[in-house]
Amino acid sequence: MSSQNGTERAYDVVLFGATGFVGKLTAEYLAAHAPAGLRWAIAARDTTKLERLRERLASIDPACAELPVLRADAGDPASLRELAVHARVVATTVGPYVTYGEELLAACADAGTDYVDLCGEPEFVDLMYVRHDARARETGARLVHACGFDSIPHDLGAYFTVRQLPEGVPLTVDGFVRADGMFSGGTFASALNQFSRGPQMAAAARDRGQHEPRPAGRRAYAPLGAPRYAKEVGAWAVPLPTIDAQVVQRSARALERYGPDFRYRHYAAAKRLPFAVGGVAAAGAAFAAAQLPPARRWLSDRLKPGEGPSEEKRARSWFSVRFVGEGGGRRVFTEVAGGDPGYGETAKMLAESALCLAFDELPPTSGQVTTAVAMGDRLIERLQGAGISFRVAASR
Repeated sequence: MSSQNGTERAYDVVLFGATGFVGKLTAEYLAAHAPAGLRWAIAARDTTKLERLRERLASIDPACAELPVLRADAGDPASLRELAVHARVVATTVGPYVTYGEELLAACADAGTDYVDLCGEPEFVDLMYVRHDARARETGARLVHACGFDSIPHDLGAYFTVRQLPEGVPLTVDGFVRADGMFSGGTFASALNQFSRGPQMAAAARDRGQHEPRPAGRRAYAPLGAPRYAKEVGAWAVPLPTIDAQVVQRSARALERYGPDFRYRHYAAAKRLPFAVGGVAAAGAAFAAAQLPPARRWLSDRLKPGEGPSEEKRARSWFSVRFVGEGGGRRVFTEVAGGDPGYGETAKMLAESALCLAFDELPPTSGQVTTAVAMGDRLIERLQGAGISFRVAASR
């Protein structure tokens, strides 16, 4: 618990961006599953929308009729500082984070307030480490990015896999992602924004590399790998250049349990080769289009932040991440699986991450940390209780 969180604050959890599509789902999850006595509030820039959301939440839990609504705007730093000083944990869905996220994170770092987001933007994460990690360490704030489908199943899945392997030996883990579901509008906007910012993203990574210490006497790395047929999972594997592998690598560098020499590779998996090739072609086309402002605007109009699929479509969606871990003469197969990755399960993961930081006994950490480092086993237990599966499929 941060030094500031040890004092009394008005709210245990504040959800910022509550009126967006994923924000609403997160608020509904909290209304249905929050522990008794949770002091929470919803925040956004439009109080009329917040009041309408509160009416919806009151139909889930009548106690939400009195739920506080807080006006805060990503463009109004004073409102964000006010929000941060009154909360123990702030959860935010407002992205793209590289455009809208820094003022809130800075306010949390300065106030000693724990912070969770849904950021899958490497540039933002690297910039925030350089600019605010030191201050967060001073105040005791835990800044935890990527608390949705980016990157909880991958980070905690790799951590769960490592826990099944021997200690003190070199380890390798490969993750294979399969999913049937839509990206959220916010995720799509963030991805397009990152595709268009290659030089800035590379510069932020270099700057972080100059500031971030490496573990002494240990190595943890996450090479991109190459496309291949992965017999171990019976699927074609295409390397995924997402933030997930970077998050796993940072967990491995921070925790000695990953061993003296750890390697992680991250793939999209497809049973049939045409699907794998098609996925690569679609990603390449989106990357190329994002370099041209007119094409980027056209793509942005296809799925805007705040938009999403119907409840029926979300109910049919699913994800599965299979891991193959090896080391010390042992091989283990594990899986993390759940429902709709881009919306329903992401909202669940964000909410449970905020509750975990607010209420659970956790290892002492501060600064910019990953979900595995900050919450580890406790968050896995929470997610299992919420219906996300972490299981050992086989071992030998």
